[in-house]
Amino acid sequence: MAEIDIKVPPVGESITEVTIGNWFKNDGDFVKMDEVICGLDSDKATFELTAEAEGVLHIKAQEGDTLNIGDLIATIDSSANGSAPKEAAAAPAAAPAQETPAESAPVKEEEKAPAPAPAASGKAYEMKVPAVGESITEVTIASWSKKDGDHVEVDEILCELESDKATFELPAEAAGTLRIVGKEGDTLAIGALICTIEAGASSGAAAPAAAATSPAAGSDKGSVEKHASPVAAKILAEKGIDVKDVNGSGSGGRIMKDDALKAGSKPAEAPKAAPAKPAAAPVVAGARAQRREKMSSLRKTIARRLVAVKNETAMLTTFNEVDMKPVMDVRSKFKDKFKEKHEVGLGFMSFFVKAVTVALKDFPGVNASIDGDEIVYNDFADVSVAVSTPRGLVVPVIRNAETLSFAAVEKEIVRLAIRARDGKLGLDEMSGGTFTITNGGTFGSMLSTPIINAPQSAILGMHNIVERAVVVDGQIVIRPIMYVALSYDHRIIDGKDSVSFLVRVKQLLEDPMRLLLDM
Repeated sequence: MAEIDIKVPPVGESITEVTIGNWFKNDGDFVKMDEVICGLDSDKATFELTAEAEGVLHIKAQEGDTLNIGDLIATIDSSANGSAPKEAAAAPAAAPAQETPAESAPVKEEEKAPAPAPAASGKAYEMKVPAVGESITEVTIASWSKKDGDHVEVDEILCELESDKATFELPAEAAGTLRIVGKEGDTLAIGALICTIEAGASSGAAAPAAAATSPAAGSDKGSVEKHASPVAAKILAEKGIDVKDVNGSGSGGRIMKDDALKAGSKPAEAPKAAPAKPAAAPVVAGARAQRREKMSSLRKTIARRLVAVKNETAMLTTFNEVDMKPVMDVRSKFKDKFKEKHEVGLGFMSFFVKAVTVALKDFPGVNASIDGDEIVYNDFADVSVAVSTPRGLVVPVIRNAETLSFAAVEKEIVRLAIRARDGKLGLDEMSGGTFTITNGGTFGSMLSTPIINAPQSAILGMHNIVERAVVVDGQIVIRPIMYVALSYDHRIIDGKDSVSFLVRVKQLLEDPMRLLLDM
């Protein structure tokens, strides 16, 4: 028996060990040359291990095991490579026999004719996690809309993927039988294998036949898949809500996750569910009930990134206060004419965006970021504005904010806020910002220390406006005061620059004419 040893390969001069993330093949499976058999994790990256020969795989180390470079991870019995081709040859031979009974439906056969064509090659098409944004390095599988072994067509939705910024669907890039590699809840790096599609399997003929003989059942299933995303369908099922009773905001009326979250429970279903579940426990006086909910993939990703920012940056926060009376006076004087001319309201955010873009020119370090051992300075201001949605906090970007007028900024803020609320923001609209503004004041926050939106180096926090007694020209007066906070990465921004930047923003807001005159 000719066995080939598969050992942990060298993956970097400073990497001495790796951990087996997951096996894509099972012990005893037949593998082909260069086929991906498992994923390996190091402290710096995740990479795939491919088969060095064709034959039967014998696994020597299990998922989660940590191995040194050069350790044995598996063997391949290359003497057993004769069994697989025979089985592969049998499949095409059997395919025509199964197609013969379907000759009574010539139209169906003509439509299906292109699908079996690639079967002769017997190749499996590998589906990998696509690149979805310049700052996104991994995604989580939220749910599969197809099952392992199902027949899929080109562009048919296979699963729903979540990143820390958005949820998107993965369509099939080939027709054939689906073989799932990544499970629901798995977090995969960009480029990692997520599934394979075996072209020309016989299950493809069985699926259309079943749909033709049972039109009623097929139409019910089709309506769910057509009008509700997998995540939305799962949420609606848990709530006991019929898909037909929910309006979708997606393309073609498709029900998205946000639609399912907003949907209320059906009154008729509540009495049925109450006796079957322990939900009736709170009725008892003094009851101390608890409930557990699985953390969503998006929430887990956000949590991981926020902790990483806290651990990887020298974050510090400086504070100041702004007298908002001048800005409020300008708004009161011109808001009606402004809306009449520009068809959009004049809000506080546009004043802050414009003030920030002016201050960023004076203090370019606040608008910079660290890339390895280099500092990247930006001559433009792409201002990210935090927006709260039912799914969580998203941060769309106002591009080239320094070139926009007050009206253009307000229109862009409204446009992005509506798209965020409807769950229609694209990844290109949420990536690439150079500075972030977040407004906790809309929820009543008086003071906070916002966390930097990596890879940016600073974030400005707005808060609520409260009338306070202050001294102006030696007199105690009542003024609308807002506390502002600037969190910054001390590795790139010195304390002097951070304080001066915030003072500059304060000066511009307390004298809005400076913004209009570019002073």
